Amino acid sequence: MILTLSPAKTMDFEAQCLTKKHTGPDFIEDSEELIQNLTKMGKSDLSLLMNISDKLANLNYDRYRSWSLPFSTNNAKQALLAFKGDVYTGFRFN
Repeated sequence: MILTLSPAKTMDFEAQCLTKKHTGPDFIEDSEELIQNLTKMGKSDLSLLMNISDKLANLNYDRYRSWSLPFSTNNAKQALLAFKGDVYTGFRFN
């Protein structure tokens, strides 16, 4: 099954994962290039570019600077488990 969900504004990288199943991300080279460009921007520039609050811009500013490869259980989490919001609460894992 393939699902497309809108990302939530809130993320949780601290909670324990409900499953160890995972895949690697697609377009990792493109992501790395994007992050490299975003880390050159200031917080206010990110806020304007993304049309987000200063609080979210500050959070993303820090996230972009902590992004690093290769991904591991220490610096990454399955997107479905990282995002928090109403749409994500009904998923069950076997």
